[in-house]
Amino acid sequence: MPKPSSPFLSRRGLVAAGGALGLVAALTACGGTDKAKDGAGDKGATSASGPWSFKDDLGKEATAKSTPKNIVAYTGTAAALSDYGVQVKGVFGPTRLADGKPDPMAGTMDISKVEILGNVYDEFNVEKYAALKPDLLATNTWDGTYWYVPEASKDKILKLAPAAAIGVGDKVSMDKALERTADLAKSLGADLNTRKSADAKARFDAASAKVREAVKANPGVKVLVGSGSDQMFYVSTAKTSADLKYFESLGVEFVNPEQDKLDPQGFYESLSWENAGKYKADVILLDNRTQALQPEALKAKPTWNELPAVKAGQVAPRVTEPIYSYEKCAQILEDLAKTIQNAKKLG
Repeated sequence: MPKPSSPFLSRRGLVAAGGALGLVAALTACGGTDKAKDGAGDKGATSASGPWSFKDDLGKEATAKSTPKNIVAYTGTAAALSDYGVQVKGVFGPTRLADGKPDPMAGTMDISKVEILGNVYDEFNVEKYAALKPDLLATNTWDGTYWYVPEASKDKILKLAPAAAIGVGDKVSMDKALERTADLAKSLGADLNTRKSADAKARFDAASAKVREAVKANPGVKVLVGSGSDQMFYVSTAKTSADLKYFESLGVEFVNPEQDKLDPQGFYESLSWENAGKYKADVILLDNRTQALQPEALKAKPTWNELPAVKAGQVAPRVTEPIYSYEKCAQILEDLAKTIQNAKKLG
């Protein structure tokens, strides 16, 4: 998946961060009393009663004098942590829709209880972040950078607290991203030995089996992953996103764009709407993010209406940025299994 600053979403004005450097000097390195449960440590993490550390997927080790409590996270990461019972103080990224309702990226997190530092790409209020006295910043990483941390202010932001990033792109598959998100949640005090956690993992495993079964029962269904903007139609490759890589491992057959036509980051091919029919597919998984055009808006594009999958009514939403908890990803797989199972091959 590409950066939102590329064709999927234009960059917004850079965060006004005046005065933030003075706040940096005033902050202490760690937060309050740790009440995490014993045994909260995981890969790279120490026990709750002593210093905390976590080696992230950028190969960097985040450390604190005790288990972080004042956590600020990318909205999708925060939503996953919330599913494990770990609450954050602030979020950045798509959180609230224009009508005030939670963005899908927020999952079941109560957004009224968090400070929203930025709601779109390149929006991150550094002064509000500093005022929260953060002792951990948590986010995802697609390409070796901290997802949704603005380039212009990242140095100021990263000076304020340790940061941990979970890999969700490149060579990572969904199952690994889930495992690592659970590792982070456990290090922050989540109890993964609950019935709820066991049921969620079991549901995910069962849903994976359903996708395998659907592919075997209806072989040869070709799936295209697309996203629409006003000027372009973007066709994603299954090779550089954790969700698609996992679906492919379950047997799903994707229409992959030509390698030499991909964007510099290797996520998608950009097609003008005149050329939107370049690749034939039986099913289209369409980017469900708020910045991408949805089916109703796409009806205004004549070439969209002519795509065989569109004519056949075989367009399903793609959760382009999954919330990496077993509960949320199980639902994605269950929906995918139904889509494959019910698809007609269009020739």
